[in-house]
Amino acid sequence: MNIFKIENVNDAPWKILFLSLFLSLIGLTALNSISHQNSTFIQNPFYKQLFFLFIALFSFSFSFITPKYIIHKYAYVIFGTGVFIVILPFFGSPHAGTYRWLNVGLPFNFQPSEFSKIFTVIALARYLSDNTLKIRKFSSIVIPIIIALFPALIVLNQPDLGTSLVMVSIIFPMLYWAGARPFYLFLLVAPVLSILSAFNVILFSIWAFIMAIVIFYARTKIISGVSYFFGNIFFGLLARPIWEMLNPYQQNRVLTFIYPEKDPLGAAYQIIQSKTAIGSGGFFGKGWGQGTQTHLKFLPVQESDFILSVIGEELGFIVIALILITFGYLLNTIIRYSFLSKDKFSSLILIGLASILLAHIFVNTAMTVGLIPVKGLPLPFISAGGTFLITSYLMIGLVMRFSIHYSD
Repeated sequence: MNIFKIENVNDAPWKILFLSLFLSLIGLTALNSISHQNSTFIQNPFYKQLFFLFIALFSFSFSFITPKYIIHKYAYVIFGTGVFIVILPFFGSPHAGTYRWLNVGLPFNFQPSEFSKIFTVIALARYLSDNTLKIRKFSSIVIPIIIALFPALIVLNQPDLGTSLVMVSIIFPMLYWAGARPFYLFLLVAPVLSILSAFNVILFSIWAFIMAIVIFYARTKIISGVSYFFGNIFFGLLARPIWEMLNPYQQNRVLTFIYPEKDPLGAAYQIIQSKTAIGSGGFFGKGWGQGTQTHLKFLPVQESDFILSVIGEELGFIVIALILITFGYLLNTIIRYSFLSKDKFSSLILIGLASILLAHIFVNTAMTVGLIPVKGLPLPFISAGGTFLITSYLMIGLVMRFSIHYSD
């Protein structure tokens, strides 16, 4: 029997692939506009992205034909591979002062953490889909937290704060989908909110009041409730030491987000130029290849982090709206198939992959318009970046594989 044979292949949601290719086409259009000054293939973002798109379609095909039972059976082996590959860059030479990239002897480097995000989802889905797991108990969510945190902490030390936050964020929707009590998820988020609110006395007081109300209505034991409350107060007191632990560039990003006008030529430069580019484009844009912020190089990292700003300036808000509507429809389709899934493992895989895509879409879009600090996360299918494009289509292959009924 051919283990890679897929029955009911016509029932696969091919519109998911077509939507992804449509987004890639928009990305290539923007990249082609800003690539005309680069002469060589290696330096040209458009040709590089086109080259990686062919590899990405191969990765899509591989994940689409891989049987579900193999992914389920070897889920922890796949996860272990993901942990191993994010450690490998530490044994090589740093790239731009970081250990995010792995030199594989080719003209381009490889970013292992992008694959590790997917492998973490697979391991979490395998564990949470176990029918013997009593997910309503708090002790049952400890292992999933460890699964998510272990590779995330390694990535954080590369350092790559944005990717590590994505890896941690997927645990919440997957736990909720698996049936964990919302109160337990609140307890996981509470320490972070306690730390963030502790820098302002009024905010911290309001947050303490909210915590007391939630703990009261959760009807926990008195000792447990008091421990939860004062434990989070203690976390709030750790805010200052944690702030001092951040690297100077990370502190600058946070301060720039709060007070962008204080350093318009320094840390705030990216956000200001991005907002200027989008604002100057108006509703219909200046026209393809006519962007001044992009072609005069005022807008930094325009081929990846701020690709949406390029699109906004040249093609207008109407195309940005079209992109966001397409992303919304894509995510809605994935979530709908997770509802229709006949088994818990498939459903959790779909929710986990949707969470990764949503995290990238939200962070990149919000960063572009200055709603959150700059995190350096690319926009799926659109931003330049070989490894991320390959893993994006790898995710789409898995989504389509787990969205159809077939016989393994």
